[in-house]
Amino acid sequence: MRIFLFSFSELSTVSIIIPQNVIRNLMKYFLLVLFSFSLKLSAADNFLVSNFVKPAKSLSFNSLHTNQVSSQHSGISHEKNIIDRPDKPNIVLLLADDLGWQDVGCYDIDLESPMETPHIDALAKKGVLFRQGYSPAPTCAPTRCAIMSGRHPAVAQKTHVVGGNPPTPYNKTAHPVMDPWYSGRMKLSEVTIAEALQGNGYATGHTGKWHMAIDHNAFPQPEDQGFTFTRHDLGESRAMRPHRLTGFATNKKDDPYKLDENGYPRDQTTIDAIEFIAKNKENPFFLYYAAWLVHTPIHSRSKDLLKKYCDKLGVDFPVDPVGWSLNGQQNPYYCAMVEMFDAYIGQIINYLEETEDPRWPGHKLIENTYIILTSDNGGMEKVPGEIITDNYPLDKGKINAKEGGVRVPFIITGPKIKANQESNVMVNGLDFYPTILGWTGTQRPREQNLDGSDLSKFLEINPQSASLVKDSMGEIRNSMIWHFPHGVAQQSTLRVNGWKLVYNYMPTKPKLELYQLYKNYPNPSSRVDIEEAENLVAKMPDKAEQMRKELFRRLDEMNASYPYRNPHYKGQLLHKDKVCVGVANGMDREGNSVWAQFKGRGSKVVKGQLLYTLNGGEKSEEWYVKKALIKGNLLVAKLPSNATHYVFNFVDEHNFLVSYPEMLDLLEAGKQKGKGPYSSSAFVVKNLK
Repeated sequence: MRIFLFSFSELSTVSIIIPQNVIRNLMKYFLLVLFSFSLKLSAADNFLVSNFVKPAKSLSFNSLHTNQVSSQHSGISHEKNIIDRPDKPNIVLLLADDLGWQDVGCYDIDLESPMETPHIDALAKKGVLFRQGYSPAPTCAPTRCAIMSGRHPAVAQKTHVVGGNPPTPYNKTAHPVMDPWYSGRMKLSEVTIAEALQGNGYATGHTGKWHMAIDHNAFPQPEDQGFTFTRHDLGESRAMRPHRLTGFATNKKDDPYKLDENGYPRDQTTIDAIEFIAKNKENPFFLYYAAWLVHTPIHSRSKDLLKKYCDKLGVDFPVDPVGWSLNGQQNPYYCAMVEMFDAYIGQIINYLEETEDPRWPGHKLIENTYIILTSDNGGMEKVPGEIITDNYPLDKGKINAKEGGVRVPFIITGPKIKANQESNVMVNGLDFYPTILGWTGTQRPREQNLDGSDLSKFLEINPQSASLVKDSMGEIRNSMIWHFPHGVAQQSTLRVNGWKLVYNYMPTKPKLELYQLYKNYPNPSSRVDIEEAENLVAKMPDKAEQMRKELFRRLDEMNASYPYRNPHYKGQLLHKDKVCVGVANGMDREGNSVWAQFKGRGSKVVKGQLLYTLNGGEKSEEWYVKKALIKGNLLVAKLPSNATHYVFNFVDEHNFLVSYPEMLDLLEAGKQKGKGPYSSSAFVVKNLK
């Protein structure tokens, strides 16, 4: 085809030959430009035509002639630059609180769950559903910190909720073992996913629960760790008053939980999440949606939804708001909560599906968004007086490192991930950080070590191939480890291929448990004992010992903290009558060093600790630990200049821990109404000046 082009610089006519396919591409380009100018966009969208219209110079005739006309098959490269998928995809991380592996419809095995989760089920069909997806820990805070920092809880010394207090038994006389010290927070020095993405031009937003500090409101908060948008509203999860059979949501305009057209209560956490996307969709964004659901309090603000599940379960509508005693998944309050969580996930996904992508005209946001949906730990099966759910066939639940406590719903979708896939490959929440870096082309922060695996290529190429999941050394990852030296569980666990070892620190439990979860993992694996019902230690002692050695080799490599024996335990514990006692303490004249004297009673003191706080007596009193030197019958340590209170710990050769002065147990400390339950018993730093 011959066309005429007029050069405005020379006011002369140039005749050139342009192939038919190039003409078609030119027409597409100009139609796209015309379409973009015709869009009616609200001021709130902050729309910029420059987001998809290239400057005129990119269509200079020189470049057109030299780059395009020379090849009849090349097309228009600048049109490609305009309509290609933006190279920085959006990331949406949807984290449920205490959602069990069998609480979601698409995960049903053995028994059908009564909970209806159509939106999560539909999401699973759009990408990969992992049958062997795990949380980094069996409780909330360590999982959240691990996901955000990419560091294993044992490495970060953040292995349970709250933390930041001196090591003490939960109950002074009832428990033979006490937790080690563990941090009350995620360290500020950790470079979070949000901070890494910010450095790559991402908008970062958080809504809902944080809980990565000693309490919900303590430092650091999301804005201290890379989030420019953060909202904490409890939303629908706020406790109903005076009890859960009162205060149901209505259709009234002034009702803060006003029912929507589908009968679901208004949830501020979800509204905030959508607001963040709406305000930031012109840029690549990272949304961390940390739902409060389905954590306690167990209730339903929708009376109709509660009635629905009473009918479905064949139980009477409750008249007493206290407790629930039916076993299994027969709690209608909880079933309603799971469906509400699903509905709110649906609202976010619907917004992504229905909203034009300003960075990619003619496409919706969902088309360039990776979505991760998971839970912070396994389902909470019960609390005092109430059965909530059941993780069957998995054993145990939240606050336990067996399968029911750490195996969770785990779904990933995105632009380079094929739909309708299921995978039996082991994956973990620790993998999110490196995977998100891979998706977004973000460099790993130089100072941040990562303990998970980058799943981006694995997800794109073949999510059924475990050989594509590599560890930091480039080796195929075939194992995972959990460390939970807390509460009545007191466990560390190791999974290698289809085998799982449980090491129990409690002297009242078998030291080792060995289970074969799967046969021939991973190519292909068949289910054997995911119930962890048959302990094979007696049949396979050599394998159990081999895995025990590997477990502790890795824990020692992580510098993990181990639990201590409790000298106040009322039962029989060998050597507990030989523990030392503290007899005196003091401080040097300059106030730099403190010391404690102990009197031996038969067992040798082999380790010393100084516990100190910088904010003794305050609501968020937080304690730290450092090594104390043993000098004869003294422990000596340098005291930080801004410390307000301190405590010494003596650890003997039989792993008994003695505090000096003696601290309250966790149970009693929790009952204290005032501030600073530990500083009230500790040594006070006196001003010597």
